[in-house]
Amino acid sequence: MKEVMPNTFDVERLEKRIPMTVFVHISGQGRAPGVETAFTENVSSRGARVASIRRWRPNETLEIESLPGNFHARARVAYCQPKSEGFVIGLEFLEPSGRWVVNTPVFSGKPLQG
Repeated sequence: MKEVMPNTFDVERLEKRIPMTVFVHISGQGRAPGVETAFTENVSSRGARVASIRRWRPNETLEIESLPGNFHARARVAYCQPKSEGFVIGLEFLEPSGRWVVNTPVFSGKPLQG
């Protein structure tokens, strides 16, 4: 009898995430309008993990804006997972602009930007 392999893949990120808490405004469109103040758990120039009180659907688009700094982006919700208080959402930045409030670690020498 032939064994069936599960159809799962480990995807390695193109860029490491940096643990960083930054307050952000996230605002939905269409089904979930309104603005929420939330915070990041980690970030990269391509995306972020954000703690949210709202449940988001994968592939929804939203706007994210850092409260300190001048970063903003249109973003796609990659995932939404329940957390003890609310949810965590993985965001993929689609149209990033500006900079976060901190630079990447000293070894890279490049500021974290969209």
